[in-house]
Amino acid sequence: KFPADRIPCYDPGTFDVLGPDMKAMTRDEVVAKIEKARAAQAQWKHSSFKQRRFLLKVIARFILDNQDDICRVSARDSGKPLVDAAFGEILVTLEKIKWLLREGERWLKPERRSAGLMMFYKSARVEYRPAGVMGAIVPWNYPFHNVFNPLLANVFAGNALVVKVSEHASWSSLYYGRAIEACLDAAGAPKDLVQIVHGYAEAGNAVVTGGADKVVFVGSTGVGRAVMRAAADTLTPVVLELGGKDPFVVLDDADLSQCVPMALRGAFQSCGQNCAGAERFYVQEKVHDAFVKRVMLAANQLRQGWALSPGVDCGAMCMPNQAAYVHALVEDAVEKGAKVLRGGELPDPQKVGGQFYPPTVLVDVDHSMRIMREEVFGPVLAIVKFKTDDEAVTLANDCAFGLGSNVFGSKKRALKVGNALNAGMTTVNDFCATYMAQSLPFGGVKESGFDRFAGIEGLRGCCHVKSVVVDGVPFIRTDIPPPLRYPVKPNAFAFCKSLCHMFFGLGLGEKIAGLGMLAKAFVAPADLNAKRD
Repeated sequence: KFPADRIPCYDPGTFDVLGPDMKAMTRDEVVAKIEKARAAQAQWKHSSFKQRRFLLKVIARFILDNQDDICRVSARDSGKPLVDAAFGEILVTLEKIKWLLREGERWLKPERRSAGLMMFYKSARVEYRPAGVMGAIVPWNYPFHNVFNPLLANVFAGNALVVKVSEHASWSSLYYGRAIEACLDAAGAPKDLVQIVHGYAEAGNAVVTGGADKVVFVGSTGVGRAVMRAAADTLTPVVLELGGKDPFVVLDDADLSQCVPMALRGAFQSCGQNCAGAERFYVQEKVHDAFVKRVMLAANQLRQGWALSPGVDCGAMCMPNQAAYVHALVEDAVEKGAKVLRGGELPDPQKVGGQFYPPTVLVDVDHSMRIMREEVFGPVLAIVKFKTDDEAVTLANDCAFGLGSNVFGSKKRALKVGNALNAGMTTVNDFCATYMAQSLPFGGVKESGFDRFAGIEGLRGCCHVKSVVVDGVPFIRTDIPPPLRYPVKPNAFAFCKSLCHMFFGLGLGEKIAGLGMLAKAFVAPADLNAKRD
């Protein structure tokens, strides 16, 4: 258990101390950071898109020139090998920058909307105004990307950002924080525009209730509920990206040479510690044995060790108790009939010198087992055999979570299965491609949360949406018709009814009749008003 006022910083793959314990911030300290960010945002909200693009280019330059250091720092703080850091920290962040540079302004410019039939002479539009100070509470699994992902969208939208990093990956934020300060300075942006918060529940609660205009939370469903309760007191809008337990469906016409390597990466990248990682592998019976055989050919060659050792495929578990939790799920599955083909043993952390759980493959798995219902967040490839496409859909949807999903097979058939899955995202014949496509929103349904970050929807989610209507045709304006001016005239109600028929009648005849009713309303106002329907 960590001390209440300090955050230990150590390498989960060696237990080496990375630096002095960091101070856990108090509520007052977090609120002060929010106030600093608000003062900076008051200036930044007036920045041009040209200046915002320049800031993103400065950040891109830093990333491209410092990939080795970024990945090494991430690897030491979170336990992942360098290749996994390159995938999850660098590539997706650069892709987001490229998308924002290319399309970001387009989606934040005022958008013209129709004014309606009766208001045909008006001009209507939606404006996307900066929300102000965005709060973010992010997890430890990708410490660089989890900070820069909300940073990029918010500074481009004209916001400030106050981001609380996980207590399990705070050390790396010191380096990333210095880089952010240097990038802001180089781009001429306010120095306090991005604030990093370290701490525990008190600091997280302050991010939610201490004055942020909106909060994005990425983490467990249980903590997400606590965030919602806290946000309710201040009516702070929240975006929740919570647990995931993504299905990986393999139909019997899938190309195994393509999908097996993706299954392995879906299960074992970053030692399975991925929000949208594959956790439930449904394989049709006709190709089940061939799929398992191919999986085992690679799985038996996987090498586990310290993240910076040469030739390592799987690193360490970042959280100190996660390996024991994963093993409990594996033991439950075995007790209920599952077979372990590889792994499945809990190493003694002191003997192996780190927080490790071996890459594990399970077969004969079914939905009576906890491992099919609880988020694993560990290196387990659990395989369920199914017979029909309908059965695959039923099994995949039999889950409390609904973040991502992946289906492999002939395109038309796989797409049909994918369309039936109750999830926020579906990838066909690829793994988690929805995240690399940065124009797409990221988020789920059911206990995986609600609302979205990333993509067009996520970028616009960094804004207040303002509706604006102005006169659009010269010399035409809205005036209250005489019958409707206070005090209303006897023909006022008949006038309103005639307008409804004239503008919204379901045929030309009804509209012409409405015009006649309008004329009649002026001719015989008292009689029309007195008539009962």
